[in-house]
Amino acid sequence: MVDTLSLKQARKIVLLSQALPKTISHKSAEKATIAAINQLGYIQIDTISRIERAHHHTLWNRVSGYKPDILDSLQQQRKVFEYWAHAAAYLPIEDFRYCRIKMLHMTEHEKPWHPQANKIKAEVLARIKAEGPLQSKNFEDKSHKNGPWWDWKPAKSALELLFLQGELMIERRIGFQKVFNLTERVLPDHIDTTLPTQAEYAQYLIKRYLQANGLGSESEFSYLRQGMQQAIRQELLHMLEAGDIIKLQLGESDYYADKEALQLLNKNVPKADVKILSPFDNLVIQRKRLKNLFDYDYQLECYLKPQDRKFGYFCLPILWQGEFVGRMDAKADRQNRTLIIYNLFTEKRFNKPDAFVLSLISALNSFSHFNQCQHWEIQQCNDRKIAEMICANRAHYQGND
Repeated sequence: MVDTLSLKQARKIVLLSQALPKTISHKSAEKATIAAINQLGYIQIDTISRIERAHHHTLWNRVSGYKPDILDSLQQQRKVFEYWAHAAAYLPIEDFRYCRIKMLHMTEHEKPWHPQANKIKAEVLARIKAEGPLQSKNFEDKSHKNGPWWDWKPAKSALELLFLQGELMIERRIGFQKVFNLTERVLPDHIDTTLPTQAEYAQYLIKRYLQANGLGSESEFSYLRQGMQQAIRQELLHMLEAGDIIKLQLGESDYYADKEALQLLNKNVPKADVKILSPFDNLVIQRKRLKNLFDYDYQLECYLKPQDRKFGYFCLPILWQGEFVGRMDAKADRQNRTLIIYNLFTEKRFNKPDAFVLSLISALNSFSHFNQCQHWEIQQCNDRKIAEMICANRAHYQGND
């Protein structure tokens, strides 16, 4: 018999699995951070710095007392590493072996990129072996214009390719710049590097996804995992037969969950304050899934032409009491220490608008401080009543001005 879930039940399972609101508790923020990374499976990295970068933003929403230097420390302690999930990400160091499939693929399917590609790669490896960890800028040497390093671009390409092929790892970052070292010098000796079979890799993807999300559909497990659809389909059947997972019915769609997932329905959800999420947050990264489960149609518009944007360049999803209730286009003006909300767009009719407004003000205060800002300002809001309530109530909250 297949259990049937309501949307409300599915959302509860997903949010609790995603630690939103915060459900990860440890004595130290560092331990809570590594627990959050283990729970979510990966933390996506993105280069956009209009506000605090995505990886820090995602962890801040789940870990009390989180600070960006915690993630840097975990990387230098070799508890997390950088590689590719569906995109560039921090992953638990124990997951290294499952990245070897992509590393092998990148090695076996290397495309021609430079006439002296092999020589450049060999010289990059030789320099790092002799000199220790290096950044791409260390290969720029305009005094030797007859050699391969007068233009740093081939060296940078080689560094990135050697990283994707598993020859190099990112030892740490200086600012946001990568510091590369030989994998053998970075990867702890106890980490299993055995190449998984395709079935093992499929099971890993399924288990990781279910741990982070509570439930998932076949297409969600294989999201941006080229060539894995059939293996995941077969592994789902094996796991069902073994009783490792269960099948659930949500509307007309089939979902899968581990046997403990339904127990989350018996848990009390902590008080759900407003959460201002990153566009790259694990909860929202699969847009189709977000629409199906939360009826929230979201697109990051920074990649669109200005005339095609509806909400703004860098809109952040707003979550409150288990629902997505709006979005805001924000930028941290660090010079003036002001968080600018160019456009606040609410999408719900609130039964208790005062409760939402007070929670939003509190969230904006916290989010401003997280972005090293002392103040925040809203330049435009689509809901006049909400805008008026924000103006009337913000003066009662300390820490904004």
